[in-house]
Parts: sequence; C-alpha cells; structure tokens
Amino acid sequence: MDINTKKVKKNAFRISKERGITASRVRVPGGKCSAEVLGVVKDIAETYGNGSVHLTTRQGFEIEGISLEDMDKVNEMLQPVIENLGINQEIPGTGYPASGTRNVSACIGNRVCPFGNYNTAAFAKRIEDAIFPNDLHFKIALTGCPNDCIKARMHDFGIIGMTMPQYDPGRCVNCGACEKGCDQLSVNALRRENYKVVRSEEKCVGCGVCITKCPTRAFTRSRQKYYRLTIMGRTGKRNPRLGEDFLVWADEDTIVKVILNTYGFVKEYIDPNAPGGKEHVGYIIDRVGFAEYKKWALDGVRLLPETIVKDHVYWSGVHYR
Repeated sequence: MDINTKKVKKNAFRISKERGITASRVRVPGGKCSAEVLGVVKDIAETYGNGSVHLTTRQGFEIEGISLEDMDKVNEMLQPVIENLGINQEIPGTGYPASGTRNVSACIGNRVCPFGNYNTAAFAKRIEDAIFPNDLHFKIALTGCPNDCIKARMHDFGIIGMTMPQYDPGRCVNCGACEKGCDQLSVNALRRENYKVVRSEEKCVGCGVCITKCPTRAFTRSRQKYYRLTIMGRTGKRNPRLGEDFLVWADEDTIVKVILNTYGFVKEYIDPNAPGGKEHVGYIIDRVGFAEYKKWALDGVRLLPETIVKDHVYWSGVHYR
C-alpha cells in the first residue's frame, strides 16, 4: 500500500506501528461533549475499528484499528461529531483539515465544581474557534482555579481562573472562616483589623477560597472574570519545565489575542531546517529571546488597568542537553 503519511497525519489520523492500520483522532474542545457524540464514536469503533477507543491525555478520543483504506468512510461518519462540537471545517464530510494545534483541554470548571471561577468549557470552545485549523502545534489547557487540576503549567499556554474577592463589611460577622480558609488552603492573604477583613492585594492569587468559606456571603466573586496566563511549560526530552506567569488579572480577550499573536511570532521565527519542519514554540522563544516574544505577544492587546505584565520571565526545569 502506498501511504502518503503527511496526508494521513494532516487529516488527524495517526501513523501506527502496524502497516496499513491507523487511528482517528477526535477533537473534544474542553473535554465536554454530549452522549450523542459518544454513540457515534462507538459506532465508528465497532464498524471500522477494532472496538477500542483510547481516551487521550488531551481529553480527545483515538479510535483504534482503522484500515487506511477506510479513512474516507470514517470521515463521513465523523461529520455529525464535528458538527455537534462546532469544529471549524473546510469541506464537510472530509474530516479534520489539520492535525496541528492540540485539543484544547480543561477541567470541569464552575458548571459543576464549587471552586471553579469560570466556565472552562465555554472559554475552551472560544479558543478552539479562534485557533483551529492550524498546522502549528500549540498545547493549551484551562483550569477553573489555582488548584490547577488540569496541570495548566505543563502546557504552552496555561489559563488559570481567578476572581477579585468582593467584600461587604456590612454582612461580615467576624467569624474568621475566610481567614482560616485562606491560611490553611491558600496563601494567607487575609487578616482582621478593627473587626474587618483586610485582603493583601500583593499576596492574593484570586482563588476564591474566602468566598466558598464565608457563611454570610460577605465575600462574593467579582463580575469581571480574571485569569492568570502561564506560558511555555513543557515535557519532552531536552528540558522539561513548568510554565511561568506572564499575565495576572487578565481578561479573556487579552488571552485569545496573545495566543493568536504567538502564531505570528512562530511563523516569523521558526527554524526552516528543524526536523520535520517542526520546532516547539518554547524552544523558539529560548532561541530568539523573551523580550522579542513579548513584543509580538502584546501587539495590539488592550490590557485591563489591573492586569500585571511580567517584565521578565525566566524558566528553569531539568536540562538534559
């Protein structure tokens, strides 16, 4: 069988260890889908696969054991999934138009979790709409609060939900529940003065523990949604590391714009001689310099007055080379 591996991979199918056999990669932005999607995945696995479905680390599906000869038929069966999840597509019935830009992953967010500061799935879908399709490989993860259940700092872009606690001293009964919660579960950013609670703006990470612990709703979440954007965390062979803070108290529009600007930065500076034409965005920034990346990332961005931008970002991690 004559296999065009580039075409196979671009159509979001995997080249497997067994010649002539592939696996279909199904995008699920934010890890949220309907039961209808699960039914279609099941039908494809039983009709054209080997009956196995792998739940990937990025919250998508890989339908295993598909013959390369059946790719077109699988793409036709995938159409209702692509439409159900609202994935951008160039020609209906032909499957995914790119394998680049990894599935945007997210924790369950405030739809279920009492600690979530925002709807992670909705924001993940907004990012998906903005970045896909694209042949460049970015990894993006969203978590509802600084507990970081999705391990956002291990991605190119980690989006951590924050809230600016709103304090009503008229409802406060000076019980100390918020202060105790912040001390034991967060960063000890609260203290009591003259029977009122004082929040350290410098220490506060916007987690919302004070809000969940307050029995009288003296503390509530801010109407404005805020986010901490961490950048260039990664695993891999040479230099695995955690992402570092770039923006704090940023809004959605800013984060989407920074991610889109980064695609332009990569296209400008990617090494044309990189193996397979690929170079990880973090290594490009390491090579070009953070100052140049920052100029590209913030081009045309309108920051909130309260947004903190890091002047310098330094990464460490384990070095194997």
